Amino acid sequence: MRTIIRFIIIAIGGLFALAAVATESSNGSTKTPAIAIFAGGCFWCMQPPFDKLAGVASTTVGYTGGQKPNPTYQEVSAGGSGHQESIQIAFDPAKISYRQLLDVYWHNIDPLDSGGQFCDHGDSYRAVIFYGDDEQKRMAEASKADIEKTLGRSVVTAILPAREFYAAEDYHQSYYQKNPLRYKYYRYRCGRDQRLEQVWGKAAAAH
Repeated sequence: MRTIIRFIIIAIGGLFALAAVATESSNGSTKTPAIAIFAGGCFWCMQPPFDKLAGVASTTVGYTGGQKPNPTYQEVSAGGSGHQESIQIAFDPAKISYRQLLDVYWHNIDPLDSGGQFCDHGDSYRAVIFYGDDEQKRMAEASKADIEKTLGRSVVTAILPAREFYAAEDYHQSYYQKNPLRYKYYRYRCGRDQRLEQVWGKAAAAH
């Protein structure tokens, strides 16, 4: 009798658990977020504009685009790894679209510089949009064409298929929050905001 009662209790518990999972799924809390990956020069500076966006679940800075597995910051910054300093953005497409992320991305880079970004030069600081599927590729190419019309210039930012993304060392994550004074000093000395204003005018401040 006790065995039967225990079985019934376990069965009822299982039903409640299934109901909870179904509720979680219907609320969207267990949905896997979409991923966007961009390279825009120093990854410290790419995190703040995306962190503040509604619909962005998380951002991670790291390295991608090259062949070397598990690269270190020293290896990437030295050049020759094939990787670019990048940011991986997990987002909810129901709250913010990939096209909106692209708009923020463009206004935080210099799309006319093929040799790096701002004071940082070399392949590891090159601006790249890494698309995850055909739809992201289509939207990236369309937005690039729009930017070329807006600026009246050829845009050199590359659009490439995503490769494996390697998270950077912990001390690089959210550097602007961990070391605000050093971050602001670096950003100012690098001339990032000054150049963004030259390229984008008032639109730079809005992003």
